[in-house]
Amino acid sequence: MGNSTISGFARIGLALLLLLSLLGAAGAQTRTQRGGEPGEFDFYVLALSWSPGFCELDGDRDRNREQCADGAGLRFVVHGLWPQNERGFPSDCGPVGRTPSRIALDEAKGLFPSEGLARHQWRKHGTCSGSSPSDYFADVRRAREKIVIPPVLAKAERDQNWTAIDLERAFVAANPGLRTDMMSVACKRGVLQEVRICFSKDLRDFRMCGEVDRSGCRTRDITVVAPR
Repeated sequence: MGNSTISGFARIGLALLLLLSLLGAAGAQTRTQRGGEPGEFDFYVLALSWSPGFCELDGDRDRNREQCADGAGLRFVVHGLWPQNERGFPSDCGPVGRTPSRIALDEAKGLFPSEGLARHQWRKHGTCSGSSPSDYFADVRRAREKIVIPPVLAKAERDQNWTAIDLERAFVAANPGLRTDMMSVACKRGVLQEVRICFSKDLRDFRMCGEVDRSGCRTRDITVVAPR
């Protein structure tokens, strides 16, 4: 093989490496877009945290007392309602000084495990919704009320073993119109953390969400920890 041919291959290789690095940078930039324009997003993701799994792995029983104290008995709680794009998501859209009023926070009662989480979700995600705090928390309630928790999870008293696809199918069976490509299951070290369900921007319908679906748990066997 001549030197010119080798040189040609080298140039092609360098060009491919450059292209891959550019694509990687673009992908990284689409993950989180801080300071996006409020109201400019494609759809919503409702994230429902499985409290026993969160408390088992990440919950500080002092800092997360409302959620993780012995005997709290919480199951699925709202983690957040997140404005999402087909690739990545906006966050922290501001203005920084716009904080929820007591009336707005009353809308969040019974949804989030703590007021602190409700405030955090407003700052990070609610500010990107284009809604006022009161309207955002009302939308969180509206989205949550559209979801039926499968009875086998709503009444779980013992640890259960599932696969991610079977968990998704259980939600599909309980929620007409939902499909497995409209949601994902998140796990950590083989323990269920949360279920994420995609809604249209007006919250009327479930919708496909390829990036969210692909980001789901890759572990085959998942433990659903029972409430303590």
